[in-house]
Amino acid sequence: MSHAAHLSTAIDERTAQIGVIGLGYVGLPLALEFAKAGFQVTGFDLDGDKIRVLEQGGSYIEDVPADEVKAAIEAGKLRATADFAALRETDIINVCVPTPLTRSKDPDLSHMQSAVREIQGRLRPGQLVVLGSTTYPGTTHELYLPLLEETRMKCGEDFFLAFAPERIDPGNTKFGVHDVPKVVGGETPEATELACKIFGTVFDKTVPVTSTQSAEMVKLLENTFRAINIGLANEVALM
Repeated sequence: MSHAAHLSTAIDERTAQIGVIGLGYVGLPLALEFAKAGFQVTGFDLDGDKIRVLEQGGSYIEDVPADEVKAAIEAGKLRATADFAALRETDIINVCVPTPLTRSKDPDLSHMQSAVREIQGRLRPGQLVVLGSTTYPGTTHELYLPLLEETRMKCGEDFFLAFAPERIDPGNTKFGVHDVPKVVGGETPEATELACKIFGTVFDKTVPVTSTQSAEMVKLLENTFRAINIGLANEVALM
């Protein structure tokens, strides 16, 4: 059985182990949704305070109810750790780290680089890596792909790589995580298919696009559109 077929079966049977790097306002809700869907989920974060809160069944995110976190922890479906060695146990790795801007307004990729280095040292055949952090078109192909292939494993054969941008709207009580369509673009057709399959277990709709660059551009256009509308509303308010 090929790596793709094996992972597809694991997703169907809910035996795929899922990792989420970055347990902020994007990563924690995603991790919880996967846990609620029946998967074993491991969340990774360097912030010891966050780990302690989660281990005690609490929440530090307004949109994530503490009772749901507690239920997932007690059911053994969700755990949080700062030990990245556990990445070896995962089948699907979601990267949900922040991308702040530098003083020159360029994206700060340091968190994404740190995350891929952690993955690189523990990558094994059959894993799917999905970057979800907001970034410029080309990041997945130009940064993540070369670093992961330094392991001498081949993308599309030994491992799979995709980009699926976060579209969280913090504080929105009308639209939850699963309500917003999930855009997915893979480095290979198999990666797109596998990423759509896993996200299809927690999102009401997935939207496959032709490449990782296309998915990255979708997010950039969405953010630009939002910023322009906010700017327009502010100008009208002043007027």
